[in-house]
Amino acid sequence: MKGRPFHGAEPEEIKEGKITDVYFIRAKRILETKGINPVVKAEVVAKEFPSGWRWGILAGIEELVSLLEGLPVNARSMGEGTLFYPGEPVFEIEGNYLDFCLYETSLLGFLCQASGIATKSARLKKLAGERLVVSFGARRAHPFIAPMVERNAFIGGCDGVAVIKSAEIIGEDPMGTMPHALILILGSTLSAIKAFDEIIEPEVKRVALIDTLKDEKFEAIDIAEAMGEKLYAIRLDTPSSRRGDFKKIIEEVKWELSLRGKDKIKIFVSGGIDEDNIINLNDVVDAYGIGTAISNAPVIDFSLDIVEIEGKPIAKRGKLSGSKRVLKCKGCGKREIIPNKGTEILCECGSDMEDLLLPVIEKGEIKIELPSPAMIRDFVLQQLENISI
Repeated sequence: MKGRPFHGAEPEEIKEGKITDVYFIRAKRILETKGINPVVKAEVVAKEFPSGWRWGILAGIEELVSLLEGLPVNARSMGEGTLFYPGEPVFEIEGNYLDFCLYETSLLGFLCQASGIATKSARLKKLAGERLVVSFGARRAHPFIAPMVERNAFIGGCDGVAVIKSAEIIGEDPMGTMPHALILILGSTLSAIKAFDEIIEPEVKRVALIDTLKDEKFEAIDIAEAMGEKLYAIRLDTPSSRRGDFKKIIEEVKWELSLRGKDKIKIFVSGGIDEDNIINLNDVVDAYGIGTAISNAPVIDFSLDIVEIEGKPIAKRGKLSGSKRVLKCKGCGKREIIPNKGTEILCECGSDMEDLLLPVIEKGEIKIELPSPAMIRDFVLQQLENISI
């Protein structure tokens, strides 16, 4: 086979700076030829967010510090999972420009897409509340990046992921029910759920997919009566051409199950679920499987811009020059961006202000202990308690 079997970059190629826009290569050649290589500070900022979002969740930091590890640079960053607002610097790098200029493309790529996915997942989880949200997004992404998609979906708030490799990365068990293919091959939903119950380990919850061949109401009744107490949930993935009023279908199913004393059976839904669907279905649904809305989440449009050269503040038009601090009040939560000077700041409410940009790399050495995905997720969920969509 000529060429690569799959179209993607290997980790060592990213570390070698091969994933870079060509103009950085040309700029590097010019500066090297001229013998110019100043110490600069550059910051990562998103001036505005997509889709009317008011806040974002920062993600991609673990990959970013791995990219920069070993380079003669210093860096400050917000912690992965931190909630941030437009205009706030989330990352700052300091070093001789030629030592890191080839990494700008990859640096932004790590942050832009990961933060978009994490933010979208946080919004979905915030709307779903205590209801389970599982990422089904891997099949809507290139396999090279599917684990990245689901890892950031998880840290953003999803309760689980479907793909085996993704689950390994986040240290959780994969979640899933059964494919339509199993039902079609075995001839009926009842045959499929009975085979599932016969063969799959008992600790895996029995969830029947009920939209494949028959009306959801009658399929739910038949499966519930046949499986008895073993049936944990039913999942509706009703195709859009058959949905009509999806909520009415679910209400009908719930009514019939409750009438027969089966009201403990959980209701899972999937198939094109997004924010509006969650708002509409929350009072009749116990869990969501969400794919395209997560994997196709809009990116956070970060940019990396020089703000200091050889200690002197300078920035292009439209940017604020100089290194900065992003402060958050420990009491009232007020946030402020100020010049990067070491003075202590008190909030108007009298409480201390904490720095959100903290050292993460010094002379190429990672100076922080990178938190686990579960720890980042807990941090995100804690912040979501105090904000609205």
